[in-house]
Amino acid sequence: MDKSAAGGTRNFRQNVIVMRHGDRMDVFEPLWHVTADKPWDPPLIDAGKVRAFCAGRKIRAKSDFLISRVFVSPFLRCVQTAAEVVTALCAKEEDPTAISSDGVDVDPSKVKVAIEPGLCEVLNSITIRVESVPTSGQWGFKIPELEALFPAGTVDRSTKPVYNEMPKWEEDQACARKRYAEVIKALADKYPTENLLLVTHGEAVGVAVSAFLKDALTEVYEVDYCAHAHLTRYITYNKGQPCIAENLECLGRPGENGVSYTICTPNT
Repeated sequence: MDKSAAGGTRNFRQNVIVMRHGDRMDVFEPLWHVTADKPWDPPLIDAGKVRAFCAGRKIRAKSDFLISRVFVSPFLRCVQTAAEVVTALCAKEEDPTAISSDGVDVDPSKVKVAIEPGLCEVLNSITIRVESVPTSGQWGFKIPELEALFPAGTVDRSTKPVYNEMPKWEEDQACARKRYAEVIKALADKYPTENLLLVTHGEAVGVAVSAFLKDALTEVYEVDYCAHAHLTRYITYNKGQPCIAENLECLGRPGENGVSYTICTPNT
């Protein structure tokens, strides 16, 4: 929301939604990875696509702001999730009976999408529990093929990613959490007058809560499929001058939007 203030100053409330992907294939078919070409990169099951579309429709219907940019982890489950969410956000007409992107007519001018390697999964054997992984760093992501999954006309190839390449294999868990916090802030700072949706992994959603919940020490213990954290801040700007941005702050309560956490009280 854009508000005018005294002296020509304008205040914009920026919103950043950090969302986990939908239901992944290997959880529901445990032997899927045995014959998969890329066992580290499972797709969504059909129910996951439905969940993602409905999550996008819910954000569109209940938010008092419009998402204009979407950034996505290059893992297939995140790209498929984003494709459904973006379709819901860009739909020309809101059909309450629609449960997936099939047959939905979109206006591609509403949202622009880009893949961001910095939003990728934590790259270690704790998180990716398959025997065969590309430790050389060649994860097999074919970006043009992934971009083709998004609604036609929504991909913005002019954007430059925060991370130009994937993190190294056996990434430390603490380093991954730091990466997520840095990428969230970097993307928000890069587009200070736009509302963003970041489609990523459960650990990143947890970081969005633990790193940005004001004046609280938290322990995130569960992030549902397509759960999200909602971050916000005010941006103050004058024409011809650099904008002044407040710190991002996480909104909501434990259990809201599918993210469960406890607020820890330090011992006194």
